[in-house]
Amino acid sequence: MNAIGVVVFPGSNCDQDCLWALSVLGAEAVPVWHESTDLSGLVALILPGGFSYGDYLRAGAIARFSPVMQAVARQAEAGLPVLGICNGFQILCEAGLLPGALLPNVSGRFQCEPVHVRVETARTPVTATCEPGTVLQLPIAHAQGRYFAPDAALADLEAREQVVFRYVNAAGEPTPESNPNGSLHAIAGVCNREGNVIGMMPHPERAVHPQLGSTDGRLLLAALQKVGVSWRGPGTDGGGGQRAPAAASVELNAQAAAGSGGGRQWQ
Repeated sequence: MNAIGVVVFPGSNCDQDCLWALSVLGAEAVPVWHESTDLSGLVALILPGGFSYGDYLRAGAIARFSPVMQAVARQAEAGLPVLGICNGFQILCEAGLLPGALLPNVSGRFQCEPVHVRVETARTPVTATCEPGTVLQLPIAHAQGRYFAPDAALADLEAREQVVFRYVNAAGEPTPESNPNGSLHAIAGVCNREGNVIGMMPHPERAVHPQLGSTDGRLLLAALQKVGVSWRGPGTDGGGGQRAPAAASVELNAQAAAGSGGGRQWQ
């Protein structure tokens, strides 16, 4: 099976969007219930947007304890490409699979609008076919999307190419006006040390058809499919080599610094 799994938590509302978007690209995709602990046979995994468990306590704080997240952590450490979108990004941060935290928007309100993001690195499964500097138009839909990490962690993220997407204007320039939620360093998405776990606040699955206003999301999801199919399973990097351990977890309040490490090119 070469299927991409889409995790369904209680309160998810973008799982069907993801399944549809992947089908548009001709990819095989299957829903994965949050109580599942077996992710064998999947070539990639998406944690979709929504309001898992009603966003009680804070977004993603309860979903991180779902049984599926133990399996996600194991497979991520083995090298499985994992993409968290919006609420999925929040869950990955809460679970310690990605550094930092997502705080309430500086506007104090839910924001649903198209934004521009710049690809900062090609070292992840979703950006493997993008040139750094590529500007994409994608929609956002969140109330808690303001990326935060301590200064030392931010410096590490920048130095180790773990910033994957940055909010910019249409010309590719980061400005105060182009940062919709007040994220530090205008960060719209990050990855773990190895580059196989990615979180992003914008929704690529909502940008795969002209009638949706943009088709830029196709680049990211198609790349995820391509890289996923080449993944060889636990203990390998798609080319027979052993993978490095996954990134060290961070505290839920995002005060722990990101770890060190190298990473690989997903091509």
